[in-house]
Amino acid sequence: MATTASAASMKDAAHEYAIVLDGGRQYRVMEGQELEIDFRHLPAGSELVFDDVLAVSKAGQLTLGKPKVKGAKVKAEVLGLVQGEKIYVQKFARRKNYRRRTGHRSISTRVRIASISA
Repeated sequence: MATTASAASMKDAAHEYAIVLDGGRQYRVMEGQELEIDFRHLPAGSELVFDDVLAVSKAGQLTLGKPKVKGAKVKAEVLGLVQGEKIYVQKFARRKNYRRRTGHRSISTRVRIASISA
């Protein structure tokens, strides 16, 4: 079941947006927006659908889900893979002549939001 409230008091009432849940994180997305999400094995140009939509704001109306908005979907186009900044991990034990330094770069998937349907 979803509740509908007027978005007139909201600052971004003129913009259409949705709040989606992906990988344990919530993203506020609008059409045409690009964002980085957790790595997925998808080729560039393929379509990705977010089914876990928590809220949708369209035409000045805010629809909140309990916990999800039924029938709402956000479609995105996969742009490709990107690597994050290098993160260094250092281990050290004093007076033991023990020092280790390793690092890694996490991989993310870059997507562009194509449409929001409620």
